[in-house]
Amino acid sequence: MKKIMSFIALAACLSACEKPAEPPMPPHPALVVIAGESTASDAMVLVGEVKSRFESNQGFRIKGKIIERKVDVGSLVKKGQILARLDASDTNLSAAAAQADVRAAEASYALAKAEVERQRQLVNKKFISQSALDKYEAELKTADARVNQAKAQAAVSGNQSRYTALVADRDGVITQIRAEPGQVVDAGEMVAQIVDIRQIEVLVAVPESRMAGLKVGDSVTIKLWADREKTYNGKVREIAPAASSATRAFDVRIAMTDADEAVKLGMTAGVRFAQTEADEIIIPSSALTQLNGKTSVWVINTNGNKNSGIANPREVVAGQYTENGVIITSGLQAGEMVAIAGVHTLMKGQKVQPKIEVTP
Repeated sequence: MKKIMSFIALAACLSACEKPAEPPMPPHPALVVIAGESTASDAMVLVGEVKSRFESNQGFRIKGKIIERKVDVGSLVKKGQILARLDASDTNLSAAAAQADVRAAEASYALAKAEVERQRQLVNKKFISQSALDKYEAELKTADARVNQAKAQAAVSGNQSRYTALVADRDGVITQIRAEPGQVVDAGEMVAQIVDIRQIEVLVAVPESRMAGLKVGDSVTIKLWADREKTYNGKVREIAPAASSATRAFDVRIAMTDADEAVKLGMTAGVRFAQTEADEIIIPSSALTQLNGKTSVWVINTNGNKNSGIANPREVVAGQYTENGVIITSGLQAGEMVAIAGVHTLMKGQKVQPKIEVTP
């Protein structure tokens, strides 16, 4: 009986000393993307500047001293409206002198014409020879040419007088003023700038690596940095035929089709181009790792369970690197889940809890 009691006491002691079973380790969290999903909605997003399609630098066609400026920065102007004036004293005198030259030439022509008529009568009466008449007729033609020359010069002088008024060549708003009354300006020197606010566009620089699928007429979406909630529509209007020598990027102009009063010139805008090819699989470059000297990714197999999966490495072939990631040319199928963070800490067959990255 004592042996039995001792055995029971020993068993109770051993059971009391046993540690409780440890709970299983929770799955390792893993940030993942779905291969192919980002491709279907992949977009190139570039930052550009809001500009007007037409920006006209206005300048006088003659040299002179400005005596009056009728507009300020921000003024709305109409085509034909006077923006500024030059001192017209000299041009008016030149125009008056030109008109006097016309009258003098006309008087000389009238005298030459009358002389020819008299000489023709003398020829008819055989008082002078035909060669003598030819001389007077040549003088008449010379007088006629001088009249035409004087009229042309008078027209030029008249234009010079009209050019003392700087006239707007289009409707728009004044964005710059470069001259003030009292200043002497050269012909063609910029005095004011007019921009057409009815035709607004965004100028962006597209890298040469992303030009392949871009064409005129492509639809884009635009968001202003001043209001990230509102979206505008646009279309590619113009693509520069040559890249900039400084940036090696192509200037692309996007016409805004629904611009409103909130869109101001010079604002910063984000332009989203949806142009990725359907058969391309692009993943973040952080998903790539080197295992045994081979480029690999960690594929997460969930077996239908979105909250748990098993990580396994897979060799892939990486293609071109782009602004959005790296193109996988083989080894990965659309719809597969790939880890993109902490790939150097994963182990084969490790249980993970996938968390899909949310793109902005």
